Amino acid sequence: MNLREARALLADRGLATPPADFASTRRFADGAQYKVEIPSCEGPAVMRTVLDEASARGVTVHRVSQGSGVMMLTDGEIDEMLTLGADHGVEVCLFLGPRGAWDIGGQAKVSAAVGGVARGNEMVAASLCDAYRAVELGVRSLLVGDLGVLELLGLLKKEGELPADLVLKTSVLMPLPNASTAALYERLGATSLNVSTDLPIGVLAEIRAVTTVPIDMYIEVPDDQGGHVRFYDVPDVVRVAAPVYLKMGLRNSPNIYPVGAHLAATAEALGRERVRRAELILRLLAEQEEE
Repeated sequence: MNLREARALLADRGLATPPADFASTRRFADGAQYKVEIPSCEGPAVMRTVLDEASARGVTVHRVSQGSGVMMLTDGEIDEMLTLGADHGVEVCLFLGPRGAWDIGGQAKVSAAVGGVARGNEMVAASLCDAYRAVELGVRSLLVGDLGVLELLGLLKKEGELPADLVLKTSVLMPLPNASTAALYERLGATSLNVSTDLPIGVLAEIRAVTTVPIDMYIEVPDDQGGHVRFYDVPDVVRVAAPVYLKMGLRNSPNIYPVGAHLAATAEALGRERVRRAELILRLLAEQEEE
């Protein structure tokens, strides 16, 4: 098979390359093309800081996500985050379970791409325990770092064991570099797709052409995921990937997972700066809309 024949095979299976002027017609349920997500919102104190900064800067935050995991929060802290979310119209997304980067496995120490995996049935079971605990407390958005756990949670939703409205958001630790992988994740139950951080605009269009759920994408990327700063790509990201969450990481910042009181001031300072970065990209989008 030559490259031309391979492209034709992909097109026959719904994976044709979109035209250069492709523009997504999909939207969020409220009609929006894009929304703002602030990641690494590691507990109620950081979430309050993020919301205060957002109010001061006139930035609307639609989703906060947390990376330390359900297991690192008390029931009271989860309740407080959910109350803040309800009061401010913000989705609260919590990471599941232990992960390969934290246990005795060696591969995750040299490759961040496997940092979110669940090694063995015991870690899968622990992830399910986190999911059920979070859902029982009222959480309706979970951040998943393992493909098998994603499939299990998707099946449990279909079987009615978990709520039908439960958001299953894939982590950046689950590589999503192409349309075929994106379609697979959606079939397995993902309802928000965190794409790989280094994708060209054309590849984002390919992913959007075969998926229906929101995409979320780092616009400024943490150092351990590439460190890109893609502010001027945002108008094209919105054009081809809508509906899309624009997610603000930070370059030159420490990895704070798992967070605790010993890192509280750092976590809050990072949260404030992520909101400031969101203000900058929203300015660029407004500038483009005026042209």
